[in-house]
Amino acid sequence: MKIVTYNINGLRPRVAQHGSLLRLLNSLDADIICFQETKITRQDLSADLIMAEGYEAFVSCCRTTSKTRGGYSGVATFCRVTSAFSSQEVALPVGAEEGFTGFLEGPKISNREMPEFSIKAPLKIEGLEEDITKEEMLKLDGEGRCIITDHGHFVLFNIYGPRAEAEDKERVRFKLLFFKILQKRWEFLLKQGKRLFVVGDLNIAPFAIDRCDADAGFEKNMFREWLRSLLRNCGGYFFDVFRSKHPERKGAYTCFSQSTGAEEFNYGSRIDHVLIAGPCIHQDHEGEEYSILDCHVADCDILTEFKRGSTDALLKWNGGRSTKLEGSDHIPVYVKLTDIPDLPVHSTPALSIRYVPEVRGWQQSIVSFLSKSQSSQQKEGSLILSSETSCEMSSTSQEIEGFATTVNQENKELYLTKRKSLHSIKDTKRVKNSSSSQLTIKSFFKQPVQEPSFCSDQNISEEFDVCNSEDVICSKEKGDIAILEWRRIQERMKTSLPLCKGHREPCVARSVKKGSNIGRQFYVCSRAQGPASNPEANCNHFQWASLKSKDKK
Repeated sequence: MKIVTYNINGLRPRVAQHGSLLRLLNSLDADIICFQETKITRQDLSADLIMAEGYEAFVSCCRTTSKTRGGYSGVATFCRVTSAFSSQEVALPVGAEEGFTGFLEGPKISNREMPEFSIKAPLKIEGLEEDITKEEMLKLDGEGRCIITDHGHFVLFNIYGPRAEAEDKERVRFKLLFFKILQKRWEFLLKQGKRLFVVGDLNIAPFAIDRCDADAGFEKNMFREWLRSLLRNCGGYFFDVFRSKHPERKGAYTCFSQSTGAEEFNYGSRIDHVLIAGPCIHQDHEGEEYSILDCHVADCDILTEFKRGSTDALLKWNGGRSTKLEGSDHIPVYVKLTDIPDLPVHSTPALSIRYVPEVRGWQQSIVSFLSKSQSSQQKEGSLILSSETSCEMSSTSQEIEGFATTVNQENKELYLTKRKSLHSIKDTKRVKNSSSSQLTIKSFFKQPVQEPSFCSDQNISEEFDVCNSEDVICSKEKGDIAILEWRRIQERMKTSLPLCKGHREPCVARSVKKGSNIGRQFYVCSRAQGPASNPEANCNHFQWASLKSKDKK
């Protein structure tokens, strides 16, 4: 059995990258696939985005109405099964739950008594001065950061941990509360004898070895201390499966900065984890020496082939690539399990996406919409052919307005007549093709085909036969002049940029996105971020842009 965790940095772009959701899931070749940061809301749920043949899906979407976090975060768990009903497969959960506080409405993973914090509020948590209210509990689950699936032999938590800057006190409290309550839920399940699998992007690198630029005080961060306190080698109850299998491996990173080309020099951090706790599944094995790690985990590693640019030999960064690399800024992590017995016959839980009415309803309504759209196009075809092209006449007149100095009035009228005839032919072709062809989303972003220009002698003589070549400037010559001028501007820009101190190469311009200096421009080295010991990497040059223009104002 194989479980994969993957922060996909947006479900839509990953589905588009692979061509379909099914291809994306199949590329990971796993029985259970846990996605984080799906960036979809309940309104975005559609069959093509969240349903794939052979998989059962369980999702949690961001519910917050905040402008800064709307459509943010989100998790989804996909289970590969041969049947969603009357199955004995371990991949098919026997229960599922959205969130972890117990305050969200909907199915729960167990009929047993829920933890005290899920039915009693306000709650006192160690390390927090203020009591926690029910409203705060609901906020923890409101960002769509957790899906729990019960697979009989173990309970799986798909987690997307919150990020918090040190100066943002509100988010720091949110993150602390998130993990403290989550820990209480884990402890409650462990006391019930459950085995736990916790996978996902926790946004925490526990040890200095897990970070490319860790300094002497790196491990003193309170969230890193919290995560280490849960691990077996620090007195806790979880195994960090990757580190247990590869205790000395350096440079094992799963996340890279999107804006600095950090993949080129493998300059990142390991914040995507697989944690497991609980006894061996075998009934004849008792005692702590028979853990689920030792008896059932065959392998755990990072799927480096999913690193952005890995198929393009990691193209040089140089301040930004000419072609945007497809893929997430994270890399998937997998764990392989062995000797996992089948379960009693069961069917997919009520939380499955197949039972969400919005998804099925959307699918039916969009099909009917497309059918109606096609039939209406066919009905309108005859009307288009028989009507006068008054709108074409209007747009064509505006098009000609600026050329009065080069084309005489007689030629204008002849041009109008021929253009009207030409557009009528084009409209007829469009109507004929409308019933058999359909515009795609991609077609809206293609550059429109240029209409024949007055400045082209060849076009004028062959298509319109109205212009005198002596009275117009050749469009080709104009185009060549424009290209040369743009190249000259680019060269001037290069010479005007400051040179970085490390490589004596032109810097790239950036601007401050937030804080007291928002909008202010600065210059940095154009090379990809990497270790300071590598002379080929970014030299960390930084230089503020001149403030003379602001001073004059």
